[in-house]
Amino acid sequence: MGAYSWDRSFRLWDTYFALIWLATLVFVLGTGHPGWPIRVTAAALLVPLVPLFVRVGRPLLRQDPPLGREALLYLGAMMALFLPSAILVGETRVMTFALVPQCFMTLRMRWALTAVAVINLAPVVGWALVWWPSDQEVFSNGLFAVVSLVFSVAVGSYVIRIIEQSQERAALIAELDASRHEVSRLSAAHGALTERERMAREIHDTLAQGFTSLLMLVQAVEAELDHDVPQARRHLALMDETARLNLAEARALVADGTPADLEGSSLPDALFRLAARHAAKLDVTGQVRPLPAGPEVVALRSCQEALTNCRKHAGRSAAVGIGLAYADDSLTLFVRDDGHGFDPGAVHDGYGLAGLRARAAEAGGTVRVHSVPGDGTTVTVRLPVPPPRSCS
Repeated sequence: MGAYSWDRSFRLWDTYFALIWLATLVFVLGTGHPGWPIRVTAAALLVPLVPLFVRVGRPLLRQDPPLGREALLYLGAMMALFLPSAILVGETRVMTFALVPQCFMTLRMRWALTAVAVINLAPVVGWALVWWPSDQEVFSNGLFAVVSLVFSVAVGSYVIRIIEQSQERAALIAELDASRHEVSRLSAAHGALTERERMAREIHDTLAQGFTSLLMLVQAVEAELDHDVPQARRHLALMDETARLNLAEARALVADGTPADLEGSSLPDALFRLAARHAAKLDVTGQVRPLPAGPEVVALRSCQEALTNCRKHAGRSAAVGIGLAYADDSLTLFVRDDGHGFDPGAVHDGYGLAGLRARAAEAGGTVRVHSVPGDGTTVTVRLPVPPPRSCS
């Protein structure tokens, strides 16, 4: 209710109504014509207007919007008290200034104009018929009634426009507030979805790949226990290292920290250890330099994903090579194998390549997969990096 300007200042309206009513009462009792009994009767008709306004009118005016039927009954009761008093004593017409605004505040325009016309014109017509005043008095009072009617319509129309604009603004504010809450809800949902996708990539590129490596090593140890115990022991040591690394990755993931392979070491060192675990060869070219954590993490995770796919699809006997090329404005990672290959245009299930592309795209990079069935696969990840600082 407090959204509209006319409603926020309702106490001012109460004061206005009270002042108009008191002024009307003073004019009615203080006039010299007609006689005292008639003036008292007219004043007595004005007295019920106060409780009627307080008990019915005031709550009705505060409704949004006012009820048409109740408004008609209320204004009908007000006019039933006002018109006889105004016909008996002309000074009662001062009360018009309190009644006319209520017509526009509670009724539709057509009904409001009708009620205003009755309030302004009927008292003059009734007063002239009852008292038969002089032609000059009839003319002056009629002219005043017409001017009052025109003024009432002009001011009332302005009041109606103000109320409609206030209601439109309140509706717009409510709509904007609802939209803001909806945007906030969608932003929170999008943030949660983005975080879930990020966690899914991290788990896939770390813990899931570590467990996959452990399973492959377990299978290798089972095959070697009977005829190659030393090799089985080496694979057991590698299993121990992989499990410890997986545990470190899990802790880093919970703490949202640096990957365990990059903790306290450079990217080439981390890739060298990763290549050793996958029996791959690493070739580093260009000027090796420290880079921001973002590109290094993406390069490491991309290499982990590509190596896992090599061992899963190219076969354990496939030769795998890793290339890391430093340039002034880019870092490029190559992972090649001479395995079975596949058709890159075919639809493939799984999260690996899609997650790899999404991770690279977040860092502003690109991923290109080149493969021919029977002729191996090459995954190329290119990431933008800051240029090296020049030495002065």
